[in-house]
Amino acid sequence: MSNKPIFVATHPRACSTAFERVFMTRRDTLNCIHEPFGDAFYFGPERLSERYEKDEKERLESGFSESTYKTIIDRLDKEAAEGKRLFIKDMIQYWVPPETRPASIAPSLLSLKKGVGTESETNGVNGAIANGASTNSRTATTHEIKAKDSYPYGTEPEPSNPTVIPSDVLSKFHFTFLIRHPRSSVPSYYRCTIPPLDKVTGFNEFMPNEAGYAELRRVFDYLRSVGQIGPEVATHENNERINGATNGTANGISNGGGRKDFGIQICVVDADDLLDNPSGIIEAYCKTVGIEYTPEMLTWDKPEDHQYAKETFEKWKGFHEDAIESSALRPRLHKKKTKSVHDEDAEWVEKYGPEGAKVIRSTVDQNVADYEHLKQFALKV
Repeated sequence: MSNKPIFVATHPRACSTAFERVFMTRRDTLNCIHEPFGDAFYFGPERLSERYEKDEKERLESGFSESTYKTIIDRLDKEAAEGKRLFIKDMIQYWVPPETRPASIAPSLLSLKKGVGTESETNGVNGAIANGASTNSRTATTHEIKAKDSYPYGTEPEPSNPTVIPSDVLSKFHFTFLIRHPRSSVPSYYRCTIPPLDKVTGFNEFMPNEAGYAELRRVFDYLRSVGQIGPEVATHENNERINGATNGTANGISNGGGRKDFGIQICVVDADDLLDNPSGIIEAYCKTVGIEYTPEMLTWDKPEDHQYAKETFEKWKGFHEDAIESSALRPRLHKKKTKSVHDEDAEWVEKYGPEGAKVIRSTVDQNVADYEHLKQFALKV
């Protein structure tokens, strides 16, 4: 069983912080890292997002204007050196240039390409980097990166890799995925970018390219294509066909009836399934990532639990209040019914006005296909 750092790749408003709180109860064996790569994506010299591109004051006041992708990787190494397995939850779009623009390796990570690191599996990301190992190529300094524009970097891309992270670094993670239907996530995200919440979140404009589904699908498909995940799909029967390929021969990679050593099980959690059956989904998830499941993981009602959550989620104010104030993950009393398009539009018009509803509908429709592609791999319990 892999003991790599677990990386929960998700998109905004996927109930991911509630999911994260479950694993924050396992502080005896896990070190939970909450959305670290947004620092570089939004505020640092290698930023990919345009949200604060013209607002230098906001970038400086964030405290992350010096954050590069390497400083974040270095932080993960430092955290891993403490001995606990890392559990990282983040928006995968923080690694992918928006609007399907071409990716090339972030300048600060050029030294982390092939030839650096260890072959053995550890709790760390690039243990040799954390241990001060020499590199094959010089890393660009923050000063040098600041002297250039942000993305595009002018560095070399890696074939088929949709991210700015070298494949050698990607290979250090045990990837899992968390999704939610865009009809639920997109309106929730829109609400965080308009009054009164925008004053708390600091996001004063809704940007449809931050929905995150296209980026999540591209990374998912890339990891499948290179054999880092799959071909086996967690909780799916071996004879089940997905996208025209059986579990055992997905992407043309035969597993001979068993697991490939280099591929971990594909693990996709759908938020609605999680909310309907928390214990079943969490137990299945724990099994595939190698964590001992206990029912106590679904409750966090001690003062130290709440203090830990408040400190962990402080950075992204306004986005996590429900998760901070929660004390457990309990099943919904009734499964969520799917509304008609007419009823959805009417609800959104009432809440956000005609223009807001129009933007929400357009964004939802743009992302349904990517969601449905990932949904076919979701855990079944």
